[in-house]
Amino acid sequence: MSKAYLEPEEIEKLEEAAQYLRDRLLIRLLFHLGCRVSEALGITVGDIDFSRGTVTIQHLKARIKLACNQCGARLGKSHSFCPKCGAAVKEAVAKEREHRRMRTLPLDDNTLTMLRDYIRRGGPVRQGIKTLLFGISRHRAWQIIKECGESAGLPKLVNPATGKVH
Repeated sequence: MSKAYLEPEEIEKLEEAAQYLRDRLLIRLLFHLGCRVSEALGITVGDIDFSRGTVTIQHLKARIKLACNQCGARLGKSHSFCPKCGAAVKEAVAKEREHRRMRTLPLDDNTLTMLRDYIRRGGPVRQGIKTLLFGISRHRAWQIIKECGESAGLPKLVNPATGKVH
């Protein structure tokens, strides 16, 4: 049997099935904050304000179409030059980056306690100048959630838009 969403008590079972603090914290943040996996994986230690009890999340899913200022050709966000006319496209890429939104969300006391414990134990991972809360890939994050769901005996979920069962 499959369904489209988890009930609150099933989310608790999913969290309890996690063997490691990192995995439990990942599941907790995803479901309590309602953020995307990529957003949760992008959280840095600096994004957490313990005194206010909040976390700032960068909305990473950009739906902006970039076009060359010279010829109007479609561009990817990593393009430096237009593939059609060869013009430098720094301006178009800069406009896309400015469009990213940030939102600040409250954290409950239990989540704040888990975060403090996780950071104290050395869980965060340093990548360049950032210290990410989770140093794992999206694929690994989904594996963790799937493994915990199977371990907790939860039903598989179906994406209502695509019909794909996870």
